[in-house]
Amino acid sequence: MSISIDPETGLKIFDTRASKASEKIRGHGYEVNPDLALKTLPEAPSSATFDAVEQKKYREFKERRRGAADYMTMEGEFSKYLEDHYSEPPVEREALTDECEILVIGAGFAGLLLWYRLKQAGFNDVRFCEKGGDVGGTWYWNRYPGIACDVESYSYLPLLEEMEYFPTMKFASGFEILEYCQTMATKFGFYDKCLFHTTVETTEWDEESARWTVRTDRGDAMKSRYVILANGILTTPKLARINGMETFKGESFHTSRWRYDVDLEGKTVGIIGTGATAVQAIPELAKVVGDLYVFQRTPSSIDVRDQRETANEEIEAWKTEPGWARARRKRFSRISAGRSAIQANDDYLAGRVDDFKERKEHAQKLSPEELVQKQLDSNFRIMEQIRARVDAIVEDPQTAEALKPYYPYGCKRPTFHDEYLPTFNLPHVHLVDTAPMGVTSINERGVVHGDEEFPLDVLIYATGFQWMATSTFNMVAGRGGQTMKDKWENEGTKTFLGIHSNGFPNLFIMTGPQGGGGSFNFTDAIETHADYIVWMLSHMRDEGHQIVDINEEAELTYAEHCKQADIATAPLRDCLSYYNGHGDAEPGSLAYYGGGNWHKYRVRAQETLEPYAFDSA
Repeated sequence: MSISIDPETGLKIFDTRASKASEKIRGHGYEVNPDLALKTLPEAPSSATFDAVEQKKYREFKERRRGAADYMTMEGEFSKYLEDHYSEPPVEREALTDECEILVIGAGFAGLLLWYRLKQAGFNDVRFCEKGGDVGGTWYWNRYPGIACDVESYSYLPLLEEMEYFPTMKFASGFEILEYCQTMATKFGFYDKCLFHTTVETTEWDEESARWTVRTDRGDAMKSRYVILANGILTTPKLARINGMETFKGESFHTSRWRYDVDLEGKTVGIIGTGATAVQAIPELAKVVGDLYVFQRTPSSIDVRDQRETANEEIEAWKTEPGWARARRKRFSRISAGRSAIQANDDYLAGRVDDFKERKEHAQKLSPEELVQKQLDSNFRIMEQIRARVDAIVEDPQTAEALKPYYPYGCKRPTFHDEYLPTFNLPHVHLVDTAPMGVTSINERGVVHGDEEFPLDVLIYATGFQWMATSTFNMVAGRGGQTMKDKWENEGTKTFLGIHSNGFPNLFIMTGPQGGGGSFNFTDAIETHADYIVWMLSHMRDEGHQIVDINEEAELTYAEHCKQADIATAPLRDCLSYYNGHGDAEPGSLAYYGGGNWHKYRVRAQETLEPYAFDSA
């Protein structure tokens, strides 16, 4: 039986995991590199200023690539790139038509952390739906060689103290993180609450019963008082739309569905894309393939990683410091884009130095325009260091020039690696610079760029994910049958705190648009959102409320705040990336910002309750 009844609570217990995920690993790519030269960032030239000449270079770099980001959904013959290679076929089970109090979509970090907090608060009638075969979210799907967190694991992994766990490395491997998720799920009784291999297709609000009806691809039609979207912001893989890609006769796959059954030993392999995933995978690929062709349209910024093993002295210190993990995570959110390899930042994260008080006081004396300009100048010096690092490591001048990024630091996802750049010094690794518009086409033999053909045995797509995939919001229909996607397309993106949206009662969005998740550490945002959602549910339970919606005025005010915050800081994101919809997103529609303003709105709302429309019916 895949479904049973708990005799004490009467709640359903699920056993729907197909099997523990395959652990085929070929090269972790997270070992310590002893070469100090690769872990040293050159100083920026003393004359480095973001003057008119440099600003023009940045603009030209961006405008040459405008319109090149043409992506497609994986449908029809391309749906093969979404197949789950990591578990056995789904466990057969009955379709469910029952009711629960809280239904959560997603079993990654957000779902696991949320379950822990809900359980602490006394909410037990909770059900989770997860399309994968196990917990982990992004760490379930992404298992490419070299995968590791690009945020230091001491700040990234949730509930470290509660789990009494200390990551083995500063940047834990993806396989260690997946196992950590599985251990959390076992310890907290999560597996009994989750329907795996279950994809939610529609979520519809019924006004008369004040319930959501959640329908899935397994025939379920479950009712729930509350629905929480905890399925993340980078959940749906995407493919670049390239002419002829369906004609390729060799093996091909997406990095988020890595095919370990495809033998790469000695083969000629191509990889399209040089974002955060490719930066980690390429050094590992180079260790086994015969020839590697890296097709790059836009280079990533490659900062110092400085990987190291977790020291026993650190572990002993943490054991005597209650709240160390959460405190470190909060400190991490204040430093520059997660650059923990810098000694000053590392000392600050460890609590060895006080907060940057003088810097904060100085910033408060500047006008918003002066502050942005100061940030731009500082940002430019960081990028000059990163470009100088390329020259210091990459031997071929033409290759080095192609690997230099010309855009503000943090506008695209920063990467941290000490083996990526040296890989391009290897004789069998070839960088194919496809700027500004990407590869020309694909044929049955391989990739074509310009007049040159590159025959391949295997083609790997490292083309990333849809940012805040609209399909998630298209499946949610609130009052009057309006979908969230339609509302936002017609009225502009409008939320309160990124968690509520007017017309969608009893629905909570974790880490969605306008959610204030500006830290490069995703865990900081989900921790904050989980705490808030559990506070709201507890408040409603204590006060006897059955329904909560957000007042339209509060939503409009907050949405305008997001828009203005986006406009004010736009110069810091003057590039083309998924953070800004490749330059096409309306101001405030994504609002990838952090800082104190989100918390100010939250605290005031919790104190006054003015933004909320409660109903006890």
